[in-house]
Amino acid sequence: MKTLLLFSLLFLSACSTKNWQNASRQSANMAPKASEINEDIVLIYHARAFAWRGYFGVHPWITWKKKNETQYTVAQVMSWNLRNEGTTVNVKKDIPDRLWYDRTPTLLFEARGEKASKIIAKLPDLVKNYPFQDRYVLWPGPNSNTFISYLIRNIDELNIELPPNAIGKDYFGPDTFVSKTASQTGYTLSAFGYLGVTASAKEGLELNLLGLHFGLDFWGPAIKLPFIGRVGFEDKK
Repeated sequence: MKTLLLFSLLFLSACSTKNWQNASRQSANMAPKASEINEDIVLIYHARAFAWRGYFGVHPWITWKKKNETQYTVAQVMSWNLRNEGTTVNVKKDIPDRLWYDRTPTLLFEARGEKASKIIAKLPDLVKNYPFQDRYVLWPGPNSNTFISYLIRNIDELNIELPPNAIGKDYFGPDTFVSKTASQTGYTLSAFGYLGVTASAKEGLELNLLGLHFGLDFWGPAIKLPFIGRVGFEDKK
């Protein structure tokens, strides 16, 4: 009973009457200033989703800057972008580490120099050919996590995995059921994002039940849990 009451209070507190238009989108002051870095750089962030959705999952984005550029480019998938622009993919020059509507981002990945250059060279074609630009489904996908997972699975240098509370990361579409993991040391089997299993030397073992991910990372090591995310050491792929 106490557990149910606590969950109810947390849920109600998340359902704030604060309008998303009034939520902060200021810089978290985490990323290097564009004017102060003289090399190619790629960053991936994620933050808890807005309002009650934040208790269940996260929203990720990728940002990059070439050596001689004065601004970062930010790419992410958003549902309202489909209504406004006819595609879920939003790519623009922007602040790289904005708060996600009051939520402080977490840095998931960083690459500089030659490694970043290789990633940046691959991004335009992959972003352009993202297969779910005309669809956005909060659960089980395709959504913002599906987009970043798609980039990770198609760029060898992005040797990182999204956290277990990134709902939609294992959505492969209606006719694809298997994919290599980001580390290329194992495979993920997934049935439309609802059910699946991952077995990998570096990502460890992970079970997907209706979009909720449970697992063990032996390389980290860490426990992977839905809602909470990763518990243990940082991901060191």
